Amino acid sequence: MTYLAHTTHAQLVALWLGCVGWTLTAVALGLIQWRVWVVSDTEVISSGLAWVGVWRACFNSHNLVSPGFRVMHCQSISLTEAFTPPEIVASQVLMLLSLLVGLCGNAGGVYALRNAYFGMEKKPPVRLAFLSTGALCMLAAVMSLVPLLWNLTSVVTNQTIAFPPEFKMPPAPDSQHVGCGIGVGMVGTVLMIVSGIIFCTYRSPVRSLRGKAHLDLPVQPEAGSGGKNNPAFESHEHL
Repeated sequence: MTYLAHTTHAQLVALWLGCVGWTLTAVALGLIQWRVWVVSDTEVISSGLAWVGVWRACFNSHNLVSPGFRVMHCQSISLTEAFTPPEIVASQVLMLLSLLVGLCGNAGGVYALRNAYFGMEKKPPVRLAFLSTGALCMLAAVMSLVPLLWNLTSVVTNQTIAFPPEFKMPPAPDSQHVGCGIGVGMVGTVLMIVSGIIFCTYRSPVRSLRGKAHLDLPVQPEAGSGGKNNPAFESHEHL
């Protein structure tokens, strides 16, 4: 059984980073503050702010209230609707795939660390397991990075969305800025990338054959050490 636990301290940190990054990606997917619209008409949108997320478009209103949202009016954004922009379609698909691949990557990290800590010699090599884990983490990061950057570009270029009348959204905002949903997703993506890089940089320890041969040699007493045999000890051995 090969003891490798002392070589995987960085990979243990990478697993923690991967779990935190995966969690932040999941949180970002559920947030509605991806794109924040600033509107001047406060008759319907009381706060003057509307939020466009991956799954819903919402705003605070004292006139329109959705059940369960108190003073917030929300409408779901469907994947198959004609008005849904391609960057939101990509977000709904790729972010979910990113969560699935990231979950597999974190599970692979647990499996690889288990093999390293318990010396599973009959299992696949530890280095191969860490490489596979790193590849999955980085693939998950790329899948989430594409829709995040796409939505970020849409905000920077002030792209609008032709919402249907039931959404009660204006045809175009006065201005818009990036919401915390994209920021949280970016942080989670960066953590997943760092985690994947650390997993991929794992190196198996190289054994020194010379050192091993040296350890196998019997210990010989040094010449001229001046030591003498103890007759009492030799008589005790013959008993």
